[in-house]
Amino acid sequence: MGCGRVGSSLAQEIEGRGHSVAVIDQNPDAFRRLPSDFSGKKVTGVGFDRDTLVQAGIEDTYAFAAVSDGDNSNILSARVVRETYGVDNVVARIYDPHRAEIYQRLGIPTVATVRWTAEQVLRRMLPMGATHEYLDPSGTVRLAQIDYHRRWVGRPVLTIEAATGARVAFVTRYTTAVLPTADVVLQENDVLHLLMTVDTAAHVERILTAAPPAEED
Repeated sequence: MGCGRVGSSLAQEIEGRGHSVAVIDQNPDAFRRLPSDFSGKKVTGVGFDRDTLVQAGIEDTYAFAAVSDGDNSNILSARVVRETYGVDNVVARIYDPHRAEIYQRLGIPTVATVRWTAEQVLRRMLPMGATHEYLDPSGTVRLAQIDYHRRWVGRPVLTIEAATGARVAFVTRYTTAVLPTADVVLQENDVLHLLMTVDTAAHVERILTAAPPAEED
């Protein structure tokens, strides 16, 4: 739902991967953002209207993205699609970060546009720290990309678990994900992804952005 810049880009990307796509928007002129060879459905209407959803093929849908420019419309559409039609793979774009946290706890995955943008900008300005990647529906467990002091390089990634109490979910190395095992050593330019409870995030970040204790012989 939503054929703005994000919605039209998503539609093209998903169709390019071989999936069938339907796009819903209240404004029929919005469909001009789609390329002339777009073969999916274009449905004029609102994403929480059942007739509109049925016309778009909601009864056979695998996934639904609510990416209009209205928080209320997005979250209402996402809830209708999940609760009425049983679509499990639902995501809603939310501008208000406080609302995003509430809906995340209700089990509706959200992309908080303002917060995500702010984090990406901060990451480029002040690279040492954490970038949020996922919060579980209960708001308890967080997956984050954590920067680390250069002196952690060369140490087994599992020593990070012992030092922080967090779990190493995986390491991204030259665009490839590497699962942690006893013989995986942190290399320069590795991207570290950790699972931790929300209340320990600051503690984990503080440990990893400082130099580790010197290793004993």
